[in-house]
Amino acid sequence: MVTRAKYNIHCPLVRSDGTVPWPQAKPSFSLTSSVSSTSTSPSIVPEEPNSFTEASKYPEWRKAMRLEFQALMTNRTWVLVPPSPHYNILASKWILKSKRRADGSLERRKARLVAKGFHQQPGLDYSDTFSPIVKPVTIRLLLSLAVTSNWPLH
Repeated sequence: MVTRAKYNIHCPLVRSDGTVPWPQAKPSFSLTSSVSSTSTSPSIVPEEPNSFTEASKYPEWRKAMRLEFQALMTNRTWVLVPPSPHYNILASKWILKSKRRADGSLERRKARLVAKGFHQQPGLDYSDTFSPIVKPVTIRLLLSLAVTSNWPLH
């Protein structure tokens, strides 16, 4: 029996429930080897590179990654320590985004170094998770309750 699949003819999946397929297709770039004499990187910079290897070829993305790394070191966000057999080593990944202005022009390249936290194990990598956030509405509610009920405030 001859079918469309045997001739490599496939109908695209039409989603009617509003869902979006994941991962979304990234725009592909056909980079030519047009290299200027003063630079060793191709002339077309990808909008959002898929990997560190791809991003490290472009000075704009290297600058964004360098600024992020300097900010991590300045803020003392983490400290490099030697590996230990008692701890699970978490890998990291660069998230690379191009930020645009309202008119569509490029504002800046942004790079973030994030840990692959899905490799963590309870009791080994972490014991507690919390987010100490109080909304101003909650504080106003508690203050108004204390005033109307004549409660002492500390």
